Amino acid sequence: MTFLVFFIVPLIIGLVAQSRVKSTFARNLQVPIANGLSGAEVARQVLDANGLHDVPIEEVQGALSDHYDPRNRSVHLSSDVYRGRSIASTAVGAHEVGHAIQHAQAYAFFRFRSALFPAVSFASNIWFLFLIGGLFFQVFQFFVIAIALYSIAVLFQVVTLPVEFDASRRAKHQLHDLGLVASTEAAGVKSVLTAAAWTYVAGALAAVAMLLYYLSIFSNR
Repeated sequence: MTFLVFFIVPLIIGLVAQSRVKSTFARNLQVPIANGLSGAEVARQVLDANGLHDVPIEEVQGALSDHYDPRNRSVHLSSDVYRGRSIASTAVGAHEVGHAIQHAQAYAFFRFRSALFPAVSFASNIWFLFLIGGLFFQVFQFFVIAIALYSIAVLFQVVTLPVEFDASRRAKHQLHDLGLVASTEAAGVKSVLTAAAWTYVAGALAAVAMLLYYLSIFSNR
Protein backbone atom coordinates (compact mmCIF):
# COMPACT_ATOMS: atom_id res chain seq x y z
CA MET A 1 0.00 0.00 0.00
CA THR A 2 2.86 2.40 0.84
CA PHE A 3 4.46 1.75 -2.55
CA LEU A 4 1.09 2.37 -4.24
CA VAL A 5 0.67 5.75 -2.58
CA PHE A 6 4.23 6.98 -3.08
CA PHE A 7 4.93 5.66 -6.58
CA ILE A 8 1.92 4.43 -8.55
CA VAL A 9 -0.37 7.39 -7.80
CA PRO A 10 2.22 10.08 -8.82
CA LEU A 11 3.06 7.99 -11.89
CA ILE A 12 -0.58 7.98 -12.99
CA ILE A 13 -0.86 11.73 -12.38
CA GLY A 14 2.31 12.26 -14.44
CA LEU A 15 0.99 10.18 -17.34
CA VAL A 16 -2.31 12.06 -17.29
CA ALA A 17 -0.46 15.40 -17.26
CA GLN A 18 1.75 14.33 -20.19
CA SER A 19 -1.28 13.16 -22.15
CA ARG A 20 -3.06 16.43 -21.46
CA VAL A 21 -0.20 18.64 -22.60
CA LYS A 22 0.26 16.62 -25.80
CA SER A 23 -3.43 16.71 -26.69
CA THR A 24 -3.80 20.40 -25.80
CA PHE A 25 -0.70 21.32 -27.80
CA ALA A 26 -1.79 19.22 -30.80
CA ARG A 27 -5.28 20.73 -30.78
CA ASN A 28 -4.07 24.33 -30.59
CA LEU A 29 -1.34 23.66 -33.13
CA GLN A 30 -4.17 23.38 -35.67
CA VAL A 31 -5.68 26.77 -34.71
CA PRO A 32 -4.13 29.57 -36.82
CA ILE A 33 -3.01 32.71 -35.02
CA ALA A 34 -4.67 35.85 -36.34
CA ASN A 35 -1.43 37.83 -36.67
CA GLY A 36 0.02 35.19 -39.02
CA LEU A 37 3.39 35.13 -37.23
CA SER A 38 5.40 31.97 -36.66
CA GLY A 39 6.49 30.96 -33.17
CA ALA A 40 10.02 32.12 -34.01
CA GLU A 41 8.76 35.50 -35.19
CA VAL A 42 6.67 35.94 -32.05
CA ALA A 43 9.67 35.04 -29.90
CA ARG A 44 11.83 37.52 -31.79
CA GLN A 45 9.33 40.33 -31.32
CA VAL A 46 9.05 39.69 -27.58
CA LEU A 47 12.83 39.48 -27.20
CA ASP A 48 13.38 42.71 -29.11
CA ALA A 49 10.64 44.49 -27.17
CA ASN A 50 12.57 43.67 -23.99
CA GLY A 51 15.93 44.78 -25.36
CA LEU A 52 17.22 41.23 -25.81
CA HIS A 53 18.39 41.73 -29.39
CA ASP A 54 21.46 39.54 -28.90
CA VAL A 55 19.52 36.43 -27.79
CA PRO A 56 19.39 34.02 -30.77
CA ILE A 57 16.49 31.71 -31.62
CA GLU A 58 17.42 28.29 -32.93
CA GLU A 59 15.33 25.46 -34.37
CA VAL A 60 15.78 22.04 -32.74
CA GLN A 61 14.49 18.58 -33.56
CA GLY A 62 11.96 16.66 -31.48
CA ALA A 63 8.41 17.23 -30.33
CA LEU A 64 7.99 19.56 -27.35
CA SER A 65 11.77 19.93 -27.09
CA ASP A 66 11.51 23.70 -26.64
CA HIS A 67 13.78 25.24 -24.02
CA TYR A 68 15.90 28.21 -23.05
CA ASP A 69 19.62 27.58 -22.54
CA PRO A 70 21.04 29.95 -19.90
CA ARG A 71 24.62 28.87 -20.65
CA ASN A 72 24.71 30.67 -23.99
CA ARG A 73 21.54 32.73 -23.53
CA SER A 74 19.68 31.22 -26.47
CA VAL A 75 16.08 30.19 -27.17
CA HIS A 76 15.56 26.77 -28.76
CA LEU A 77 12.24 25.96 -30.42
CA SER A 78 11.02 22.68 -31.89
CA SER A 79 10.10 22.72 -35.59
CA ASP A 80 6.35 22.78 -34.85
CA VAL A 81 6.81 25.88 -32.74
CA TYR A 82 9.60 27.55 -34.73
CA ARG A 83 7.73 27.31 -38.04
CA GLY A 84 4.15 27.00 -36.80
CA ARG A 85 1.72 29.89 -37.10
CA SER A 86 -0.74 28.81 -34.48
CA ILE A 87 -1.93 29.53 -30.97
CA ALA A 88 0.23 26.69 -29.63
CA SER A 89 3.42 27.88 -31.34
CA THR A 90 2.75 31.44 -30.15
CA ALA A 91 2.21 30.34 -26.54
CA VAL A 92 5.27 28.09 -26.37
CA GLY A 93 7.55 30.55 -28.15
CA ALA A 94 6.55 33.33 -25.76
CA HIS A 95 6.98 31.02 -22.75
CA GLU A 96 10.58 30.20 -23.64
CA VAL A 97 11.30 33.90 -24.10
CA GLY A 98 9.85 34.34 -20.62
CA HIS A 99 12.88 32.45 -19.33
CA ALA A 100 15.22 34.74 -21.28
CA ILE A 101 13.55 37.74 -19.61
CA GLN A 102 13.91 36.05 -16.21
CA HIS A 103 17.61 35.61 -16.91
CA ALA A 104 18.08 39.21 -18.02
CA GLN A 105 16.21 40.53 -14.98
CA ALA A 106 17.99 38.17 -12.55
CA TYR A 107 14.75 36.60 -11.33
CA ALA A 108 15.60 35.04 -7.95
CA PHE A 109 14.15 31.55 -8.51
CA PHE A 110 15.72 31.35 -11.97
CA ARG A 111 19.12 32.23 -10.52
CA PHE A 112 18.69 29.70 -7.73
CA ARG A 113 17.71 26.92 -10.14
CA SER A 114 20.66 27.74 -12.41
CA ALA A 115 23.01 27.64 -9.41
CA LEU A 116 21.61 24.23 -8.44
CA PHE A 117 22.05 22.72 -11.91
CA PRO A 118 25.70 21.53 -11.59
CA ALA A 119 24.94 19.84 -8.26
CA VAL A 120 21.78 18.29 -9.67
CA SER A 121 23.65 16.92 -12.68
CA PHE A 122 26.10 15.20 -10.35
CA ALA A 123 23.51 14.01 -7.82
CA SER A 124 21.14 12.63 -10.46
CA ASN A 125 23.88 10.44 -11.91
CA ILE A 126 25.21 8.99 -8.67
CA TRP A 127 22.54 8.88 -5.94
CA PHE A 128 21.09 5.55 -7.11
CA LEU A 129 24.53 3.92 -6.95
CA PHE A 130 24.74 4.74 -3.25
CA LEU A 131 21.21 3.41 -2.74
CA ILE A 132 22.07 0.11 -4.44
CA GLY A 133 25.36 -0.01 -2.56
CA GLY A 134 23.54 0.48 0.73
CA LEU A 135 21.12 -2.33 -0.07
CA PHE A 136 23.81 -4.72 -1.34
CA PHE A 137 26.49 -4.08 1.29
CA GLN A 138 24.07 -3.08 4.07
CA VAL A 139 26.05 0.11 4.73
CA PHE A 140 23.86 2.58 6.60
CA GLN A 141 25.95 5.60 5.58
CA PHE A 142 25.33 4.84 1.90
CA PHE A 143 21.58 5.23 2.49
CA VAL A 144 22.18 8.63 4.12
CA ILE A 145 24.30 9.81 1.18
CA ALA A 146 21.76 8.49 -1.36
CA ILE A 147 18.87 10.34 0.28
CA ALA A 148 20.90 13.53 0.63
CA LEU A 149 21.84 13.45 -3.06
CA TYR A 150 18.29 12.64 -4.15
CA SER A 151 17.03 15.54 -2.02
CA ILE A 152 19.07 17.93 -4.19
CA ALA A 153 17.29 16.63 -7.30
CA VAL A 154 13.92 16.99 -5.56
CA LEU A 155 14.73 20.57 -4.54
CA PHE A 156 15.52 21.33 -8.18
CA GLN A 157 12.11 19.96 -9.24
CA VAL A 158 10.33 22.07 -6.61
CA VAL A 159 12.23 25.26 -7.50
CA THR A 160 11.36 24.67 -11.15
CA LEU A 161 7.67 25.26 -10.38
CA PRO A 162 7.82 29.03 -9.66
CA VAL A 163 10.26 29.44 -12.56
CA GLU A 164 7.87 27.83 -15.05
CA PHE A 165 4.73 29.49 -13.73
CA ASP A 166 6.43 32.89 -13.78
CA ALA A 167 7.64 32.34 -17.37
CA SER A 168 4.05 31.58 -18.42
CA ARG A 169 2.80 34.66 -16.58
CA ARG A 170 5.37 36.80 -18.36
CA ALA A 171 4.46 35.20 -21.70
CA LYS A 172 0.76 36.05 -21.32
CA HIS A 173 1.53 39.63 -20.33
CA GLN A 174 3.96 40.13 -23.20
CA LEU A 175 1.57 38.71 -25.78
CA HIS A 176 -1.22 40.93 -24.48
CA ASP A 177 0.85 44.11 -24.11
CA LEU A 178 2.41 43.75 -27.58
CA GLY A 179 -0.93 42.96 -29.20
CA LEU A 180 0.28 39.61 -30.49
CA VAL A 181 -2.90 37.74 -29.57
CA ALA A 182 -6.52 38.74 -30.02
CA SER A 183 -8.87 38.65 -27.05
CA THR A 184 -10.56 35.59 -28.55
CA GLU A 185 -7.21 33.77 -28.66
CA ALA A 186 -6.20 34.39 -25.05
CA ALA A 187 -8.09 31.36 -23.75
CA GLY A 188 -6.26 29.06 -26.17
CA VAL A 189 -2.88 30.46 -25.14
CA LYS A 190 -3.77 30.02 -21.48
CA SER A 191 -4.87 26.41 -22.00
CA VAL A 192 -1.54 25.52 -23.66
CA LEU A 193 0.52 27.16 -20.91
CA THR A 194 -1.60 25.66 -18.13
CA ALA A 195 -1.38 22.15 -19.55
CA ALA A 196 2.41 22.47 -19.83
CA ALA A 197 2.65 23.75 -16.25
CA TRP A 198 0.87 20.67 -14.93
CA THR A 199 3.63 18.42 -16.25
CA TYR A 200 6.06 20.23 -13.95
CA VAL A 201 3.62 19.96 -11.05
CA ALA A 202 3.31 16.22 -11.69
CA GLY A 203 7.09 15.86 -11.91
CA ALA A 204 7.63 17.69 -8.62
CA LEU A 205 4.87 15.67 -6.94
CA ALA A 206 6.44 12.40 -8.08
CA ALA A 207 9.90 13.49 -6.88
CA VAL A 208 8.61 14.55 -3.46
CA ALA A 209 6.55 11.37 -3.12
CA MET A 210 9.56 9.17 -3.85
CA LEU A 211 11.70 11.13 -1.38
CA LEU A 212 9.07 10.54 1.30
CA TYR A 213 9.01 6.87 0.36
CA TYR A 214 12.78 6.54 0.76
CA LEU A 215 12.64 8.47 4.03
CA SER A 216 9.97 6.08 5.32
CA ILE A 217 12.22 3.11 4.49
CA PHE A 218 15.18 4.90 6.06
CA SER A 219 13.27 5.64 9.29
CA ASN A 220 12.23 2.01 9.66
CA ARG A 221 15.74 0.66 9.47
